[in-house]
Amino acid sequence: MHNHAPENYECPFCILSKGGETEYNSQNDIVYQDENSIAFVSPKWWINNPANVLVIPKKHYENIYEIPDDVLADVYKSAKKIAIAIKESYPSDGTSMRQHNEPDGEQDVWHFHVHVFPRYKNDKLYQNHDKKRFVEKEEKRQYVEKLKEFLSKD
Repeated sequence: MHNHAPENYECPFCILSKGGETEYNSQNDIVYQDENSIAFVSPKWWINNPANVLVIPKKHYENIYEIPDDVLADVYKSAKKIAIAIKESYPSDGTSMRQHNEPDGEQDVWHFHVHVFPRYKNDKLYQNHDKKRFVEKEEKRQYVEKLKEFLSKD
C-alpha cells in the first residue's frame, strides 16, 4: 500500500526482535518488552537529547498504515511506560514522542517505531534534527541500566 522498503530489505529492528544484533543495536540495549513490543535505547542521539528510546512492535509493520490497532495500542502503552521511566531516571525536564511515516515524513527505518525523547529547557529538539550522531555501546550503558532499574520496580 504505502511501502518504501527496498527489495530484500534486512530490517534491523526485526533482527533485534528475533534475538539478533546489528552493527548499531544489541540485545543489551533492550530496556523493556512485553508480548507485542520492545523498547531499546537508540543508537542515534540528537545533540541535546541523549539516550532517546525507540519502541517497536515485535512483528514487522512498516508504518502507521499497516499496524493493527491492538498492536498500535500496545506499542503506545509501552511508550508511555518509557516516558515515565525517562522522566524518573534521567535529569530531564519533560519528554516528547515522535513517529514518522514514509520518506517525506522522515521515516528512515522501514519498521514502525516511536521515538521517546528526554527533553530539556531550550534543547531545540526540532531545530536540531540534522544534528544526530551514532553512539558507542559503552555510552548507552548508563542509560540502559537506569531505565532497566526503574522498569524492574513495575
